[in-house]
Amino acid sequence: MASQPTTVRIPADVRALIEAAARRTGRDFSYVANEMLTEATKMRRIPGIVFWDGASGGRRARVEGTGIEVWEIARDYRDLDSDWAALRQTYHWLSERQLRAALAYAEAYPEEIAERICRDDEWTEEKTWALYPFTRPPGR
Repeated sequence: MASQPTTVRIPADVRALIEAAARRTGRDFSYVANEMLTEATKMRRIPGIVFWDGASGGRRARVEGTGIEVWEIARDYRDLDSDWAALRQTYHWLSERQLRAALAYAEAYPEEIAERICRDDEWTEEKTWALYPFTRPPGR
């Protein structure tokens, strides 16, 4: 994504928060400010989505009020042949609003979601067991 220099006046209190996040993450001010602007834009476009730091690094879209990442719901919806009733049953504890927000985000940002699903699909049992042999069940 190409960027253009733009001048923006940032209130001192907001600038301090961005600087603190930059120090905490070891990233520069511009990177953190752009990340925050991107996330804010996405959350405003798709209400009900929030961002969290993923365990393996990077910020990830999650369904607000849950620990469920958007890509997980999108993957399951795909695996259920886009059957809305089956998705509702699979995630019976989530509201319709939460599920629709996840699917709307996946539709709005398909490359982001497809890339994350692809990375997850790479983790076969064999790959997992090769890297973490202690997870292999006895006799397998």
